[in-house]
Amino acid sequence: MKKFTLLFAFAATVLCTTQAQYVSKVWVSDLGNGNYKNPVLYADYSDPDVCRVGNDYYMVASSFANTPALPILHSNDMVNWTLISYAAQQMLPEDRFSTMQHGNGVWAPSIRYHNNEFYIYFGDPDAGLYMTKASDPKGNWSPLVMVKEGKGLIDCCPLWDEDGKAYMVHGYAGSRAGMKSVLGVFEISTDGTKAISADRLVFDGHPVNTTTEGSKFYKRNGYYYIFCPAGGVKPGWQLVLRSKNVYGPYEEKRVLAQGKSDINGPHQGAWVDTPDGKQDWFFHFQDLYAYGRAVHLQPMKWINDWPVIGEDKDGDGCGTPYSTYKKPDVGKTYPIATPAESDEFNANTLGLQWQWQANSNPLWYFPAGDMGYLRLFAWNEIGVAKNLWDAPNLLMQKFPAPNFKFTTKLTFNPFKKGERAGLVVFGQDYGTITIESIDKGLVLNQSSCKNAPDGTSETINATEAISKNTVYFRVEVKQSKALNKENIQQPKASCTFSYSLDGEKFLPFGNPFTAWEGKWIGAKVGIFCQRPQFLNDSGYADFDWVRIQP
Repeated sequence: MKKFTLLFAFAATVLCTTQAQYVSKVWVSDLGNGNYKNPVLYADYSDPDVCRVGNDYYMVASSFANTPALPILHSNDMVNWTLISYAAQQMLPEDRFSTMQHGNGVWAPSIRYHNNEFYIYFGDPDAGLYMTKASDPKGNWSPLVMVKEGKGLIDCCPLWDEDGKAYMVHGYAGSRAGMKSVLGVFEISTDGTKAISADRLVFDGHPVNTTTEGSKFYKRNGYYYIFCPAGGVKPGWQLVLRSKNVYGPYEEKRVLAQGKSDINGPHQGAWVDTPDGKQDWFFHFQDLYAYGRAVHLQPMKWINDWPVIGEDKDGDGCGTPYSTYKKPDVGKTYPIATPAESDEFNANTLGLQWQWQANSNPLWYFPAGDMGYLRLFAWNEIGVAKNLWDAPNLLMQKFPAPNFKFTTKLTFNPFKKGERAGLVVFGQDYGTITIESIDKGLVLNQSSCKNAPDGTSETINATEAISKNTVYFRVEVKQSKALNKENIQQPKASCTFSYSLDGEKFLPFGNPFTAWEGKWIGAKVGIFCQRPQFLNDSGYADFDWVRIQP
């Protein structure tokens, strides 16, 4: 009887754990046959960095001005990932990031494990290099600390050496520093909190390796290694530097490039190994335009103390990316899992898939999970925006796959005329489908905005009077291929909007819309509630759920 009880308890624990794993209906990298397909994350986790601690892998990615910031993902096999936390709930300084800072904020973070603690470093190109740490990556991270102040300092990574000293490598943003394509190294305190030496340039990428940036620091077999991309986001390649001295001189070698594959970049990622140390792997991103920078995984091996990444058919030491490959051998098989996408809004906190455009305000929303909905209050834009470009209260998530449907059910309760609520596909061009309060009652509108950063007003493509205040909105995103201005084929995200009054029959509404990326980030999809001006109270929309389906 005791054995049965223990077995039942164990089975129940496994069942609960399995049930807790979210599996996407629109993109799963794990093919279920021992292989995987790239991207392992078909979502905009740009500039990924990964560290291994025992059997666990932790990833961090750029979040720019969106909050919560610094997403942290976890995996046991490098293929199946879940989003487990964020390292910063708000960006500093809080008053600056309470308004939109498109393209600013967190650039190319790094994550390391040292002295039983996790450290994350990142560069804010307008301020300097920051650090936060935690003993538990799912727990509370320490307040952000400025390690080195300086405009244009970006893409930093620490290295704790065997002699007890610690160093930081970093790049320079040409738009702020007036110089790019060079890397610097300085010594930091052993606790990782501050610079304790002057900066020293250790590599000059001119003229062959322009836009050298995204640096990651490692040490192996007596060599200091700096992994860094060069050549630009889309046309670039992965460069590796090595030296016996931390300050150089560094040799250079190109180790991964697009070649004849359709995977652009490919670069700016992380080297990790399996728990037994027998296999090496490399994470990088691919720029998919409106879909953002998706995360890929490539096999890696060492030859003559140089890494070779991907498939090296001609033996020159520079590989090309695989689109499918055998999963890493980590000693056991783990369940399929993906970051959460759909949300029934049954919790009293926001799901981890959601981010705001800027530092959040508690007056924007009420997560009434015990009542089964998320309430968004109507809020006015900040500044003099003629559109949603500078509206910080858009609640959005990343595109999760090349093809998907995003559907939501909401009930609208306006306080004043001019308030609206609905669904948005957001980027430098954006499209919405909304329910709005006007003098004659409620109307549905489908609108679009071209060149939103220029302050362009929205164009209403379709409008229809409605008597009910509960409505279902949907956008369907489909990928096709198109040639851009440089005559390069790129993925195109075509969006069509529809609505329903019963949740069963959806009616096409408005004009098709082509999604466009934001500044350094992919397009996003989400929900919002808005008012035209400041008032002493607010209407609201209760969102029952959001579901992402094929």
